[in-house]
Amino acid sequence: MRLVYHPAGHDDDLRVALVELEVGRWRAARELLRDTGTHWTLRTSRTQLLAVAAARSDVVGVWLDEEPGSYDAQLMSVRVAVERALRAHRQQHPGSAGFEAKARRAALLAARRAPYDPVPWVCLMALAQIDVWQWRQEHRVKSAEPMLPSGPWGLLYEVNQRDPYNREAYHRVLQFMLALDVPRAAALAAVVDFGWSVAGQRPVGSPLLLLPAYAQIEQRRARVDPLWRRQWAEDPSLGYTLNAFHDWFHKAPPGLCSVSDLNHLAYALWAGHHYQEAAEVFEVMGPYAAREPWASVHDGAANPDPGEALLLRARAESLAALARSNKPRAGRHP
Repeated sequence: MRLVYHPAGHDDDLRVALVELEVGRWRAARELLRDTGTHWTLRTSRTQLLAVAAARSDVVGVWLDEEPGSYDAQLMSVRVAVERALRAHRQQHPGSAGFEAKARRAALLAARRAPYDPVPWVCLMALAQIDVWQWRQEHRVKSAEPMLPSGPWGLLYEVNQRDPYNREAYHRVLQFMLALDVPRAAALAAVVDFGWSVAGQRPVGSPLLLLPAYAQIEQRRARVDPLWRRQWAEDPSLGYTLNAFHDWFHKAPPGLCSVSDLNHLAYALWAGHHYQEAAEVFEVMGPYAAREPWASVHDGAANPDPGEALLLRARAESLAALARSNKPRAGRHP
């Protein structure tokens, strides 16, 4: 089977809008966001991915010029400004401070215009990872959890008031922790503690049940361990993985499951020797794949793309185990 690496996954409407943005046309994005309305899960993920495509051109600026009263156009201009600020920071661009200031102003304006919308607050959380020394007070708020460091907890509170357990907001916390100018071991410990804390709240139906898996992948990036896979078959890792399988994968609408989350869950189940459960996830994934976590967990086998080779191996082993079990197929489709 030929793998398809596309962030839209099974979201066909999003895929069309992304293609249109890449060639300089914004009307499909306008229609997509109009139809999305206040479905915050979709609105957050769709605007984020649209911004990645739109940040390479001035297509959103053209849209805003033609429809200056459109809140969706304004929101997308915020998303694009944030994406450009993050890119400038990663590339150590000399004007990165200016990009950040512009994005922050735009996000605050959008938050005032639409106080019900969580996305401007998610944007402010995304910008927090640029503040690696926590100069801003809003980025060094004391956590209510004693094991967690100070951070953008007030911003997270604002998001939760509008959209509890917003996926991107919590992943932005992970990125913030990993970006801090602190010893790597301390950052990884904080990420793991945060993942366990969130998953321990048991947000049924939420992909945040997978946060421990994301945290564990970050640990893998930090070291080479020949016994790495064995950790996934032991508690607490296995317990968190199975919770995510039963309380997120089996209860969330398949069409709302991101490609990244499905790939992380499939890997965690396969690595934990739960092949039949992994097969169910691979079947829902279909041809859609993500580079991570496979690119970070492969064993370095001689192959042009060892990450993809590991994905295909895990998929084949899992589906073979399901076939041997004679277990009826789950029948879940996006």
